[in-house]
Amino acid sequence: MGVFVFLPLVLPLTAWPIAHLATQHLHPRTATGLLSAMAAVMALCSTLCLGLLMVVGTAQLPGNPLPDGWSDPEVRESVPHDEIVGRAAIPVLLAVVMGCGRTLWRHCRVRRQAHAALAGLRATSVAILPDDEPYAYALPAGPRDRIVVTTALLACLNSRERRALFAHERAHLTARHHRHLLIAQLAARANPFLLPLRTAVSYVTERWADEEAARSVGSRKAVARAIGKAALVSRATPTPTLAALAAPGPLPRRVAALLAPPPPARTWPPLFTTVSLALWSAAAGAALSATLSANSAVTLLLLLHAATPL
Repeated sequence: MGVFVFLPLVLPLTAWPIAHLATQHLHPRTATGLLSAMAAVMALCSTLCLGLLMVVGTAQLPGNPLPDGWSDPEVRESVPHDEIVGRAAIPVLLAVVMGCGRTLWRHCRVRRQAHAALAGLRATSVAILPDDEPYAYALPAGPRDRIVVTTALLACLNSRERRALFAHERAHLTARHHRHLLIAQLAARANPFLLPLRTAVSYVTERWADEEAARSVGSRKAVARAIGKAALVSRATPTPTLAALAAPGPLPRRVAALLAPPPPARTWPPLFTTVSLALWSAAAGAALSATLSANSAVTLLLLLHAATPL
């Protein structure tokens, strides 16, 4: 394995420029799929490498439950500075597991609280809450997805803007944006270098929903006015966890994008452009990370199998 085992831990640094280019030059639908897939692959690879480092680096420690053969010199030589990196990998891997677990727990808790807040209402696709606080969000619930909006927010919008609001939230549910957001959040917990991808995925999912709403309503200006009004009148909700289901993103950028011509429908920019080369580099980086992780894992498994007594 050698030093190559460390590369998947630092390859996510390529996410920084890629996130910027993808949000600026790709259609939001394409950017969402690309960035969330990159985040998932790179997070899995870096976590796998942490596990490999921990196994190799701690096999020789006294009292460990691993087979004695796993501490053979041939195994330890596969990782540079095995004792140092192995011991350092233990708290890092524990932090990754705890961070991802906490994110999943919070995600489930927010959804439970959101469904509990709708208890007693009719099981319709749109739930209108008699609340003086203006807010709206999409609540995924399997076959019975729901759009939640308060009477205070509806009172601030005209009929066309209401249609834009419902189309925007419906696009979130149809495209299952909450899955992309959860993947990006877990990836950022697994490797802090992937934080730019989490921010970028949050933005492009909102842009994707904006574009779908504009296509449904037939007016980009109506969607821009609707999200602008909603942002101006919205304040902190009594239950912050419910509002956390919505990811508004950078509002001025979204409004500016809606007031500009629609993004090109092509899924990928022309080949011989700076953007295309950068995005191909991102795909190559993700593929390289996966390849190196798989190679390190297979190499280590072969070494451990050979060192394990029968």
